[in-house]
Amino acid sequence: MTRTDTEVDLLIVGAGPVGLYAAYYAGFRGLSVAVVDSLPELGGQITAMYPEKDILDVAGFPVVKGKDLVEGLVTQAATARPTYLLSRTAQTLISEAEELRVGLDDGTTVHARSVIITAGIGKFTPRPLPAAQDWPGPEVAFFVPSFAEYAGKDVVIVGGGDSAFDWALALEPVAASVTLVHRRDAFRAHQATVDKVLGGTASVLTNSHVTRLVGGSGLESVEVENVKTHETTSVKAQAVVAALGFVADLGPIQQWGLEVVKRHIVVDSATRTNVPRVFAAGDITEYPGKVRLIAVGFGEAATAVNNAAVAINPAAHLFPGHSSEG
Repeated sequence: MTRTDTEVDLLIVGAGPVGLYAAYYAGFRGLSVAVVDSLPELGGQITAMYPEKDILDVAGFPVVKGKDLVEGLVTQAATARPTYLLSRTAQTLISEAEELRVGLDDGTTVHARSVIITAGIGKFTPRPLPAAQDWPGPEVAFFVPSFAEYAGKDVVIVGGGDSAFDWALALEPVAASVTLVHRRDAFRAHQATVDKVLGGTASVLTNSHVTRLVGGSGLESVEVENVKTHETTSVKAQAVVAALGFVADLGPIQQWGLEVVKRHIVVDSATRTNVPRVFAAGDITEYPGKVRLIAVGFGEAATAVNNAAVAINPAAHLFPGHSSEG
């Protein structure tokens, strides 16, 4: 091995919530663990896109902000003393008799006895807002890592999914005004959140799309066209959030010989992939009845680690007991 190599029992690809929980659980099982992620910070999509967002579906937390959930998971994972390999992408996988060798884009090779992929949706690229493609200023964002910068501004949010409505709800008490623009009259967001936005002070323009951004030294307004009547309305705005979703890409992982269906990795009930000693957990997985929630991913992470522990040491017990047992 070279000095740039890392040797561990378990390599986790993805440092989002599920990957962090898997790191903790690996430590609970007595495994040495490394975690690789292409992002520079821990927390995956939550840290990158919505650290201030209220998360409502994690067991035991009626409501928890994304950044607080990540902070707790990082603290919990620290008990495993993981090696973090951030701002690096897992590129190649070579399977040998007792070892998996994963090559990273910085030349590092990780020697692991098992791998768990928890990469969420993989690398993600925001879907562009056509009207803003030639806009030179910084007033157009694709996610909202901080609410403070929108204080006192007129904000236009484009989209009809969960992120669009979550940000509309969160920015309503912060911004001077919030206008949500969606090209259809039906929404993909959770109905309870939709009802809160519709019952609040935000303006919601359906069957509409943004056609032009207007301003001199900075953004002043956007033009919104009704797709049915073709009537154009000018909406005051100093900021635009294009919440149009993301194009997911598994990247080099697609070359690992894994069975993939619509950018998701197929696993069995033990979270095993079709590649020996490679497991997957979280949003990236696919199996009959799959539900993509953080809470589900946590359970899959524990299942993956327990089965990886047996793959590493066939004499190990699949279920080691509860963490609360002395």
